[in-house]
Amino acid sequence: MKNIINQLKNKYQTGTLVEKLIFINIGLFILTYFIDSLGTLMGSHGNVFFEWLALPADLNSFVTKPWTLITYGFMHGGFIHILFNLIYLFYIGNLFTDYFIPKKLLTFYLMGTIFGGIVFMVSYSYFPALQQQNATLVGASSGIMAILIGLTTYMPNYQLKFRFIGYVKLWIIALVFVGLDLINLADNNTGGHLAHLGGALYGFLAIYYQNSFKFKNPFKNLFKKKSPLKTSYKSTSRKNTRPTSTADNQQKINSILDKISKSGYDSLSKEEKEFLFQQGKK
Repeated sequence: MKNIINQLKNKYQTGTLVEKLIFINIGLFILTYFIDSLGTLMGSHGNVFFEWLALPADLNSFVTKPWTLITYGFMHGGFIHILFNLIYLFYIGNLFTDYFIPKKLLTFYLMGTIFGGIVFMVSYSYFPALQQQNATLVGASSGIMAILIGLTTYMPNYQLKFRFIGYVKLWIIALVFVGLDLINLADNNTGGHLAHLGGALYGFLAIYYQNSFKFKNPFKNLFKKKSPLKTSYKSTSRKNTRPTSTADNQQKINSILDKISKSGYDSLSKEEKEFLFQQGKK
């Protein structure tokens, strides 16, 4: 037993961010059902641990446990619920990290969860048909929808291959998911579908407007160490300029490719992207 625990611990520590998110979701799922089973044996009604981490629709209840705006995104209500969510997270999450750094994946997962939770609570406070219902929200779907829609906004024509179907563009897959949520708003999981749409909204906005707002730090160079003064002169003799050699170009290309492998294509500057594009045309 100890050996199994050590193996799982090592797997978690050496795993990717997607694998770590999956580990956390599975761990909380097992813990929830263990506490539920123990509570049943003790004769208690309800799962206190589950209720402590699930997001309530009632704003007054939310004020007493604000952490649920994030923790609900790691909780699940059943085996089928967590199974499909983690399958989606595995495939979409790994595809996302092929084009963005892992830190951005975590941001999309958490912010999608928060946006979905806000839409959920606001909807139950605003729509008359939902105001009298006592609902709670759990599931990673909002965060996963943010990742899926963000990735689709970034490269809508990327194609995924499905057995028996063939290649399907990413925007079609996203449209199916969003369409299903819109169609099923009137079923018994209205809050869940609304939360999915909230996560999708964040994913779209985060990519569509990612370069629109940039904060420039006015103190960036304030404490930079100044280099000592140097005396220089300008030579009057004319120097012949020579074009950049092939070796220099190749060195720059290797440096850019190394940067992409470490931080993703999105981390390149505008000049680096333009240089790579021009080299690809040769």
